[in-house]
Amino acid sequence: MAARPAIPLARHLLRVRDLIDRAYAEQLDIPALARSANVSETYFSRSFKAAFGETPHQYVMSRRMERAKALLREGELSVTDICLSVGFTSLGSFSTQFRRFVGDSPTAYREREGHADLARLPGCYVKRYTRPRA
Repeated sequence: MAARPAIPLARHLLRVRDLIDRAYAEQLDIPALARSANVSETYFSRSFKAAFGETPHQYVMSRRMERAKALLREGELSVTDICLSVGFTSLGSFSTQFRRFVGDSPTAYREREGHADLARLPGCYVKRYTRPRA
């Protein structure tokens, strides 16, 4: 019986990235992500950074901040509700990370002018324009 060819690591990394994109609000840790890619934690972290330009943790945080920014622009939920919905358990750590990624507090970001202009743009442009930079 012939052995099946190994699936290239890049495909595993894409699956992990898709998992992060879907489950950014869940508690994702490096050991679990590495297991899902069937590689060691160290190799996974190095390979992920080489493939996508940021560490797995940075990627998770970027997705969380993107979603938090979108929810803040909509203005329907409180900052605490947004904090919990994007995967943080502490409002203080959410606010600290938000300020680190975005440069403003969540409340200041919500009050900033110009969000109405983003509503007229296609979603892909808004995502690119508002993507947090670590």
